[in-house]
Amino acid sequence: MPTPSEYLNRAAVIIITGGSSGIGCSIIKAIQTVGTNACICNLSRSKPEILLEKKGVHISTDLSDPQAVLSAAEQLRTLIADATSGEVILINNSGFGDYGVMPTLDRCKQLKMIDLNVRSMVDLTLQVLPQMLDRGGAVVNIASTSAFQPTPFLATYGATKSFVLNWTLALNEDLRGTRVRALAICPGPTRSNFFKAAGFETPPMNSGANATLDMTADEVAAYTLNALASGKALMVTGWKNKCIAFFGSKFPILWVTRIGGKLLRKLRLEQHRKGQQ
Repeated sequence: MPTPSEYLNRAAVIIITGGSSGIGCSIIKAIQTVGTNACICNLSRSKPEILLEKKGVHISTDLSDPQAVLSAAEQLRTLIADATSGEVILINNSGFGDYGVMPTLDRCKQLKMIDLNVRSMVDLTLQVLPQMLDRGGAVVNIASTSAFQPTPFLATYGATKSFVLNWTLALNEDLRGTRVRALAICPGPTRSNFFKAAGFETPPMNSGANATLDMTADEVAAYTLNALASGKALMVTGWKNKCIAFFGSKFPILWVTRIGGKLLRKLRLEQHRKGQQ
C-alpha cells in the first residue's frame, strides 16, 4: 500500500472545492505537508486561508450557480489538458447546512444547499470525468455521518449527504475496471465554521453527550489522505463516528429518526437558552 505522499505524486492535478477554510483548507495543508508535484487547484468564492504553492491555482467560483460551475469546468479542462502526464484527483468538499425546523427555514437557502451539496458535485465530476478516465485518478466526495439516517432539524443537509454517500458508492462500482475510482468520506462533528454558518449559537460538540465526539479538520484531512492512498471506497472518520454510522444504518429507520429528533430538539432548546443569556 502506498503512502499518501507516494500516491499523491502520481497526480498531475489535484482539484478541491471549498478549500478556502475548514476541512477543505486542511486537506490542502495536508497535501502540501506530505508533498506532491501536482498542481493544486482550489474552487471557492474566496482564496484559501493558507497560501497555495507556486503551482497552485485558485478559481473564484460560486459553486451553487450552475453557470459558474460550467465556467469553472471549462477552466479545469484546459488546466488538465496543459498538465504533464499524471492522474487527476477531484475532491468535492464544498457544502453547507441550515439548522432548524423545516417550516421556519428559508426556501431559497434550502434550494441553494441542494445546488451546492448535490448538483455542483455531480456536474463538476461529470464535466472532468472523461479526462480522468484517460489519465486515471480518483473522485473524493465529502459526505457526513448524517448520511446514514434522517436528520430532523438538519433535514435537507442530511438528505444531501445521503445522496453524496450513495452516489459515490454507486459511482465507484460504475467505474470498476477503469483507471478511476470513487471514495466517500464521512466525518462526524468537526471543529470548523460549518456550525456557525448553519445557524448554531455554539457548536453542538461543546455540550452534553457531544462533548467527546468532535474532531479537528486536520484530523479529518489526515483520514482522507490515508483512505485515498489505501484504495478505500468508504471512510467514516474515527471509531466513535463509526458507532454513530452503525446505529443509524442498522436500527429501524423510524426509530432512529425519532431518537435523532429528540436529541436535536433538546439541542435546539439549549441553543435557544444560550441565545437569550
